[in-house]
Amino acid sequence: MRYKRTQIAEGIGFSCIIDEKFKTTSIAVRFITPLDSDTSAANALGMAALTTTTRAYPSPAMLNERLSSLYGAGLTSFARKRGDLQILGVSASWICSRYAIDGEDLSGEMLRIVRGCLFEPDAENGRFSEEPFAITKTELLDRIESELNNKRGYALSKASETAFRGEPAELPFYGSKESALAVTAESAFAAYENILRTAQIEITIVSPEEIPGAEEDFRRELLSAQRQPVPVTFRSKSPLKPQPVTVSEEMDVNQCKMVLALKSPSDDVYAMRMLSVILGELPVSKLFLTVREKLSLCYYCASAYSSTKGTLFIDSGVQRSNIERAKEEILHQLSLIREGEISDEEMESAMLSREDILSSVGDTPSSWSSWYFERLCDGGICEPKDVLLDYKAVTKARIVHAAQSLELDSVWLMLDKEEG
Repeated sequence: MRYKRTQIAEGIGFSCIIDEKFKTTSIAVRFITPLDSDTSAANALGMAALTTTTRAYPSPAMLNERLSSLYGAGLTSFARKRGDLQILGVSASWICSRYAIDGEDLSGEMLRIVRGCLFEPDAENGRFSEEPFAITKTELLDRIESELNNKRGYALSKASETAFRGEPAELPFYGSKESALAVTAESAFAAYENILRTAQIEITIVSPEEIPGAEEDFRRELLSAQRQPVPVTFRSKSPLKPQPVTVSEEMDVNQCKMVLALKSPSDDVYAMRMLSVILGELPVSKLFLTVREKLSLCYYCASAYSSTKGTLFIDSGVQRSNIERAKEEILHQLSLIREGEISDEEMESAMLSREDILSSVGDTPSSWSSWYFERLCDGGICEPKDVLLDYKAVTKARIVHAAQSLELDSVWLMLDKEEG
């Protein structure tokens, strides 16, 4: 595997990852911009509209037919949240040109389609074409509505909103239903143009072979966009509230949800992640074995650490009558780690889980693309083997210190509606 990143202009990086074991090529063009309640929905819709149609393929049927003719190539848009930032983009994948039956230049054609999505959208007079845009908008609204069906995901989203109140990270990456309803074909196009001008951009190609001219083609198109990139901060710890707050919401559910958010000023990211694994990320973790299995206080109980916000989330499914007992026992299990009760077996299991995850990086083109993008966000390029050494250097004492730095910030509860 070979990795190379070039800064092709201010705020624009171009990465090429060559891994000869793959038979496909993929590209991800990521736009990084601050999360903002005024723009997040328009940004998400503007990006989604780019891969529905293009000027060359002005109907979804035409674009899909062309992709099918290229051996079933894939093309999609995406939007997600990373701390206080909105990550938007376009991605595509296709089989390597060497496997084309008639020797077609598949990479050349797919990169032209991707550039067409980004720089020649299906738009006129400052607005996306109405009919395709209406379909895109309906799909986003359906997605927002469907979030309620995923009760665990909804609980985590609302817990994040509570923990990060007053910060950009409180916002959903696609905006609220009300803000999405207000987006028009014109405002979505204006958002797209603003993203192109102001966002930090990272382009990543993963392929078994070099693609001559790809970097220069993107450089030429992007430099014509009169860029004024806005600086972004990838890591911004959330301040601890003066006193823990509890927020609850009653819903038509059979199983209540509880999410605890604990914050830490610690910069020892690897110790914090090992702490989370030992506490609640494995079937042999303290929360699983004690809170769920031994005491039967919840249906599930797991932890996850956000290094971008310095926050540990612990989410569980519980009966209403068990909420307080479950909360007390969850915090008790964390206190055991604070007191140094970490066995050699727990350390070994946590390390094996890290080794397993890191060993799978590079199994797919998307895993390489995500790996190097995340390393850029973390502030330095390194390989999985380097990160594994960082994990192996974590001691019990560092994990204890990390646990001692955590303080409860907020509790979010999804409650069943009580009869009467």
